[in-house]
Amino acid sequence: MQQINYHHLRYFYAIVREGTLTAAAARMNVSQSSLSVQLKQLEENLQCALFNRMHKSLQLTEEGRMVFDYAETIFRTGDEMLATLQNRSGKYKEVLRVGAVATLSRNFQLSFLRPVIDNESVEVVITSASMSELLGQLNAHTIDLVLSNRAVKRDGGNAWQSRLVAEQVISLIGGKQYRKRRRFRFPEDLKDVPMVLPTTESEIRNHFDILMTQHGVRPLIAAEADDMAMLRLLSREIDGISLLPPVVVQDELEQGLLFDLHQLPTLSEHFYAITIERKYPNPLLQLLLND
Repeated sequence: MQQINYHHLRYFYAIVREGTLTAAAARMNVSQSSLSVQLKQLEENLQCALFNRMHKSLQLTEEGRMVFDYAETIFRTGDEMLATLQNRSGKYKEVLRVGAVATLSRNFQLSFLRPVIDNESVEVVITSASMSELLGQLNAHTIDLVLSNRAVKRDGGNAWQSRLVAEQVISLIGGKQYRKRRRFRFPEDLKDVPMVLPTTESEIRNHFDILMTQHGVRPLIAAEADDMAMLRLLSREIDGISLLPPVVVQDELEQGLLFDLHQLPTLSEHFYAITIERKYPNPLLQLLLND
């Protein structure tokens, strides 16, 4: 029966954490050549390549990502054991790495990830970046899941899978001054009213512009933003009406700071969970995707 050399595993773990052989060698106080030998021996023992060696960079293979996850669990458990013996309670044992596009609603992210966030045995690591950056990380197996408000196309060059996990209605959101008026009339009451809108790169905005053209209304634009967090702030600061999924300003609606004036039934925002086909998927994904 094969036995794992935990010194080799520790060296591999350091390489991944530090990013390069040079940095890992300095961290572990060994020569770079010695570290390379240790890594090669670990790969021979496991009978698989842990890195794709491209030019001078090291990129984890899927097997490498799985081994790293196990290594992290092993070394974290050791740290927890020491902490417990010293009366300091350890907490996390499993890790789920999530990427979220920068424009995505934080409230939606928290709602979707609630099953794992509430699990005290799980650590959730959330990275925010552009879609292209996140898909690159998904391909490199450094994250397990991408959350986005648009799907990605699958073709022969990738193994991405987009699952529709939620759909939110789009509403016109206003402050107390609009709530106090007579019943809001759409689209008449949008004339000459300052509006906070997503930028034209947004599908929501494109559909809204078409709707306004059909009704013969030209919105008076006070501000535009491509980030939902910024749209939330603008909705609170500007005396106008905002085009948003209510989930973005959920707290403000509950507190009576903002009001849902009118839902637009023909407009909605879709939320997708994007994964990639893997031989060793993170089992925590089952809690979120119901696979």
